[in-house]
Amino acid sequence: MRGVLLALGLIACTATLPAQQSWQLGPFTRPTDAPVITPDPASIFTDPVLHKPVHWEALHTFNPAAIVRDNRIYVLYRAEDDSGTMQIGMHTSRLGLASSTDGIHFTRLPQPVFYPAADSQQAREWPGGVEDPRIVESPDHTYVLTYTQWNRKTYSIGIATSRDLLHWQKHGPAFLHDRNGKYDHLQYKSGGIVTQLVQGRLLAARIHDRYWMYWGEGAIHLAKSEDLIHWSPVEDSTNAPLEVLHRREGHFDSGFPEVGPPPLLTESGVVMLYNGKNDAEHGDPALGANAYAAGQVLFSKELAVIADRDSDPTLRPEQPFEKTGQYAAGTTFAEGLVYFHNRWFLYYGCADSAVGVAVSAEQPR
Repeated sequence: MRGVLLALGLIACTATLPAQQSWQLGPFTRPTDAPVITPDPASIFTDPVLHKPVHWEALHTFNPAAIVRDNRIYVLYRAEDDSGTMQIGMHTSRLGLASSTDGIHFTRLPQPVFYPAADSQQAREWPGGVEDPRIVESPDHTYVLTYTQWNRKTYSIGIATSRDLLHWQKHGPAFLHDRNGKYDHLQYKSGGIVTQLVQGRLLAARIHDRYWMYWGEGAIHLAKSEDLIHWSPVEDSTNAPLEVLHRREGHFDSGFPEVGPPPLLTESGVVMLYNGKNDAEHGDPALGANAYAAGQVLFSKELAVIADRDSDPTLRPEQPFEKTGQYAAGTTFAEGLVYFHNRWFLYYGCADSAVGVAVSAEQPR
């Protein structure tokens, strides 16, 4: 561990976050008693692989990314069509785009903006699709998307970039060809690139001349990059991916932790909102078996050391729409975080079926 910390080095000074009572973000409350994005079975899209119309958001809309652009919140949400069998992960997923001036009421585009196509990534993304996005803005204002590539056999974190949120360039798996192909066949998902608040905008943070990404479910790991496209896992003394966050018996993350929205670099360290699955036998008795709730962890400025961690979740399934859907055990699966009009807006998936939002109180700049 000592060698890893020395390799990571010290972080540079960053912009000051809005004043908080502690290192944690929030607290968050629900501004509405309903989801903010729900399926629209009437939406039709001519699929470039099938060459025929499909109802691309017929069944579910969930697990959203979020970004601020031109004084609006934009949400990229995962949408499932009505193909395949009625099982989780067995429909085709595409990403829709919705925008809002208040963070609650959204106008969505009629067709997806990101989807499997007859391109270099088709074999990795068809027929399962593109899932569970997280998005950051680079210092040169390019948008960088991390998402799950799922072909119903294997999965990986894909990287894509855009200048306008509408037209995307796919770059393939994050770890492809790293260390002479060592990770080319690794199954991995859930990548959150570290950001910082700069003049009210969340931008990808360059720390010790590198960008950093927390990734994984089961255990959470760390990776680094020089360009936000090609990534290399940080390894431990056994040359395996370094594990920086594990499950805890008796807590909301007793089943396992999974990366949430892009983490946030603050004066206290790196704050990461993450998702925890509650173990059916050894979990938090206040949550249902296998429910997903969102909590927070603070990593020290060495990035790989835990300085503090939630004992109880920041956001848990409470509303009917968070417990009713294709994942009936209950889900508040956080993936999108933005700072907008002096408030934090946290976007999350509800029971793998709809998109919800929770909002903090107004924060001073």
